[in-house]
Amino acid sequence: MATEFYIGVMSGTSMDGVDTVIAEISSDNVRLVSSHSLPFPVQLKNDLIKLGTGSPVTLKTLGQIDNRLGQLFADAINAQLKTAALSPADIRATGCHGQTVFHDPEGEFPFTMQIGDANLIATKTGIVTVADFRRKDMALGGQGAPLVPAFHQHVLAKPDRTRVALNIGGISNISVLVPGKAPVGYDTGPGNMLMDAWIFSHKGKQFDKDAEWAKSGKVNNALLTKLLSEPYFQQPYPKSTGRELFNLQWLESFITGQDILPEDIQATLAELTAQTIANEVSNFSSQDTGSVQDELLVCGGGARNPLLMQRLAALLPGWDVKSTDEAGVPGDEMEALHSPGWRTGRLMACQETSRLSLEPVERLFSAQCIFLINRGPLRQYPTVLAETAPASAAFPCIAQKARVWHKNSLVRHRHEKT
Repeated sequence: MATEFYIGVMSGTSMDGVDTVIAEISSDNVRLVSSHSLPFPVQLKNDLIKLGTGSPVTLKTLGQIDNRLGQLFADAINAQLKTAALSPADIRATGCHGQTVFHDPEGEFPFTMQIGDANLIATKTGIVTVADFRRKDMALGGQGAPLVPAFHQHVLAKPDRTRVALNIGGISNISVLVPGKAPVGYDTGPGNMLMDAWIFSHKGKQFDKDAEWAKSGKVNNALLTKLLSEPYFQQPYPKSTGRELFNLQWLESFITGQDILPEDIQATLAELTAQTIANEVSNFSSQDTGSVQDELLVCGGGARNPLLMQRLAALLPGWDVKSTDEAGVPGDEMEALHSPGWRTGRLMACQETSRLSLEPVERLFSAQCIFLINRGPLRQYPTVLAETAPASAAFPCIAQKARVWHKNSLVRHRHEKT
């Protein structure tokens, strides 16, 4: 795989901005070239929150939001190109995860839905665009989330110690990196989502900067006990969740009729996030009592919340709790660097290799489906099908070895013209 530039785009459950990165990717290295963040329009964010909490919506409204998001993502990519002084011709491909509006992996008919029209992105940027990263995994019986453990293993794993990479976005998720074992990844529960919703409903602020409001309150232990009774927290992994469960309506079902100060509720929500993370991380503590300490590496917006970081350190005394920045990987760009950026590079490399070679090859490959939307006249790309278990079952994201064959129908070239 030659060194090439890729763009990754992520917005996440917090929807505080559209994060883009340009990454230089080769077969054995990922280098961050440039990053950019475009603020999320308030009205669009509010419309998406309504979708994510199950509010009734017409197909027309859903289609319009899909269009608005596609244009926003394209604007973010073009702004990133301008910042980096690069042109579309310099970029091999863009990976855009889209915005999750509903995620229901355990329902009678499991599904996950991400929107943000990739056709618009490709057209407005002039760059080949890869999208739809989750649904193939769900079709194979997986959770479709989280996406990032294989990338965490690639950039953060150490041969002499257990590391857990923790992303605290709207939802918190962990990647467990144990030497000699495949990574394990799943959502632990709420991250910033409930705290952000609560402070917005009371103070009109998008988030609790430096946890100042939470630190002014006191944890209500009776409420915390009730919140911790949520069945999701007792459910074994693999598991994933989102705004469709952890939202203001969920919180209000526990506090209706209770006389609790708003700042005490904020403090309790911070403690809920910290405890639900620590309860899961502690299950992976190393049995080795030697000098090498287990490490919890934190990224996402929660890494900048001093109260959360303090509580995690207190709840996990046997762990070295620090940010991924301290481990050499910038936490603010982690998801955009991985999910669309590194993953897209791997997928494109896999396709190019399978197209050029008639011999079987082994590649790191994702079980998820992709769409390739070309920037100009239709070009031929192979559809790659991987013989692999659901990605979230044992090796939750990309780095399963999938045998890609050119001649035995596992790789099929499409010669469709429109």
